[in-house]
Amino acid sequence: MSTRSLESVIAYNEGVDLLLMSSPKAASALRIAVQADPEFELARVALACALVTADKAGETAKDVKDTVLSSVDLGQEIPGFEGRKLRTRMLVIQPGGIVPWHSHQDRPALIYVMEGTVTEYASNCAVPIVHKTGDISTETKEVSHWWKNTGKTVAKLLSSDVFHDQKTASME
Repeated sequence: MSTRSLESVIAYNEGVDLLLMSSPKAASALRIAVQADPEFELARVALACALVTADKAGETAKDVKDTVLSSVDLGQEIPGFEGRKLRTRMLVIQPGGIVPWHSHQDRPALIYVMEGTVTEYASNCAVPIVHKTGDISTETKEVSHWWKNTGKTVAKLLSSDVFHDQKTASME
């Protein structure tokens, strides 16, 4: 094994240990990348992305206004959907604003960029994704991510999701 590969193995192991504390799913994805790439080239990229993503996991919302525009209680409309709502929200993100780390495990969503530019840092992507006016993002159960307005102007997003409303579910 070359010195470069040995250094990669050590960095990988240290990174996975750090990652396991904040994002077990990202650590698992990293292990899969290593199995597919014995020379660790892809693994280093995945690790760098995962550590940056994990670093933001504790961040709180910053300079974001989140307004629910409307919602429908799906339990009243469709049998078997008790405790679920279809809702549409407007997110207004100031320059430098952050939508903190979150998962869509139980909340699929469609996000439409109405105005501005936002950057998405996702657990399943090695590079940040830039979303511009007119773009739509599909967020499924595999997605855990955070967003930042890296532009110089306000970003406005329209978010529609199927939300698991714990309050409605506990009342039934």
